[in-house]
Amino acid sequence: MTPMIRFDSIAKRYPPDISALIDVSAEIAAGELVTIVGHSGAGKSTLLKLIPAIERPTSGAVLVSGQNVGALGRKALPFLRRNIGLVFQDQKLLFDRTALANVLLPLEITGFSRKDAQRRAEAALDKVGLLKRARALPIALSGGEQQRLAIARAVVHRPSLLLADEPTAYLDPDTARDVASIFLEFHRVGVTVLVATYDDSLFPGARRIHLDHGRLV
Repeated sequence: MTPMIRFDSIAKRYPPDISALIDVSAEIAAGELVTIVGHSGAGKSTLLKLIPAIERPTSGAVLVSGQNVGALGRKALPFLRRNIGLVFQDQKLLFDRTALANVLLPLEITGFSRKDAQRRAEAALDKVGLLKRARALPIALSGGEQQRLAIARAVVHRPSLLLADEPTAYLDPDTARDVASIFLEFHRVGVTVLVATYDDSLFPGARRIHLDHGRLV
C-alpha cells in the first residue's frame, strides 16, 4: 500500500550554509498519529512545512498520496492543501472578525454555499467546544480558546490530514491537555495527524519521529 506521506532522502538548506534537514527518509501511513520531536532548531517545523509545499526541499522528494508535492506548480497547490488542515504557531486569526467568521473564511474562498458553510463552521466550532463563543472576537478569547479556534478553522473543510506545529506551546498544562485531546479525537475518527511537539506525552500511542540537528534519529 502506498504511504500517505513519504520523505525520500530529504535535505533542506537555507543561505548562507544552514542545513535544516539532512537526508531524512520516513513513511507515514493513512490514519496514523505521529509526533515529531527534537530540540529547538532540530528541523521539526521545516519537516511539517514540506508536506503542504509551504517549503520546498533542496534535494530529495516529498510525496503525498504518491504525488511529488515539491514539483507542483503554484496553481496546483490549492488542490493539494484542500485535503490538509494546518495549525501553525502563527495562527493568522483575523482579529476584526468573529470566531464564526474566521472559520467560515476557508469555505467562502472555496465556494461553499452560505447555508452549507454556516452549518460546517458551526459544527467545527462545536467540535472544539467554542460554539457558544461563535460571535466573540478572537481578542476576547483566551490563548487556549484561540488555539482551538485555529483548529476549528483547520478542520472545517474535513481534511484527511491534519498538521500541527507546537499546538500546545505557551499553554498551561490543563489547557494543553484539552487541546491535545482534540487532535486525539480526530485521529480516532480516521484523520492522519502529525504534531511537532516538545511534549509527546500529551499524545499517547503516537509513533515518534525524532530529529536531532536535522537528522532522523
